[in-house]
Amino acid sequence: MNDRISSNLQPEAVRQSRAVEQLVAGQATSDGDGVKLTRVLTQALQRRLDPFLMLDAFGTDNPGDYIGGFPDHPHRGFETISYMLAGRMRHRDSAGNEGLLQPGGVQWMTAGRGVIHSELPEQDSGAMEGFQLWLNLAAKDKLRAPWYRDVQSAEIPEFTTAEGVKVRVIAGASHDVAGAMQRETTEPLYLDVHLPAGSTFSQTLPAHFNAFVYVYRGDITIGERSVPQQRMAILQNRDDADGVMLQATSASRLLLIAGQPLNEPIAQYGPFVMNTQQEIVEAVKDFQAGRLGGADMEYASTVEH
Repeated sequence: MNDRISSNLQPEAVRQSRAVEQLVAGQATSDGDGVKLTRVLTQALQRRLDPFLMLDAFGTDNPGDYIGGFPDHPHRGFETISYMLAGRMRHRDSAGNEGLLQPGGVQWMTAGRGVIHSELPEQDSGAMEGFQLWLNLAAKDKLRAPWYRDVQSAEIPEFTTAEGVKVRVIAGASHDVAGAMQRETTEPLYLDVHLPAGSTFSQTLPAHFNAFVYVYRGDITIGERSVPQQRMAILQNRDDADGVMLQATSASRLLLIAGQPLNEPIAQYGPFVMNTQQEIVEAVKDFQAGRLGGADMEYASTVEH
């Protein structure tokens, strides 16, 4: 564990905080084989939060809500980032990768030109809680070879500020602490921030990055705006703002996510995200013809609309 005490930190001074542009309540839905979840970042927000395409939050101690998992399904053109708070999921894919996603761990998969994978619970009781984020790939990278990495909880760098705020740096960097993952082009920042009641946390952000906060425990304020539990706060883009300042009203936990927009067209059909409708047609044809990650014809029925 890369845990740094507060005296070793270089605090990030934010002179002008971004404000909240919009609060989003997520949509209850299900995916895979009936897994119940909340879709926080929906397709309607993809342009606004470019390069991020989707954020799902799931959390339940009822096995009936998750036991079916996510059987074999395809992806092309983006990356999936799964972060577990509780529970165990087994990943297998057509590129030959296999891994066990455990509490505190991250699974980072680049679908690239195409992969078929499954994520199935390796438990039949107890709590299952976590998030899946979809991160777009630039046009030049959409047909790259698939890639996969399991990041165990102990591999995620953490630090604690002088106010007792614990930060897990999944991607990017915060307070001179480099995250477990780095990505060129989109340069994502992905932080899991745990704030004691009354504490504050500041994070610098490039003015042109799109950014949002999702509060999954407690409630916080950003400026004069309250952000309650299970709400996403889309942060304003302002040239004169150099970051964001967060204050916890009660003991709170949240995700702070930001990235450099691609400013490219987005064409999506279920699990395929490309730049044009013609590329979507090609993806579906490749999938149906068995050219996508070793798929065969029977997989075609799993394509979602």
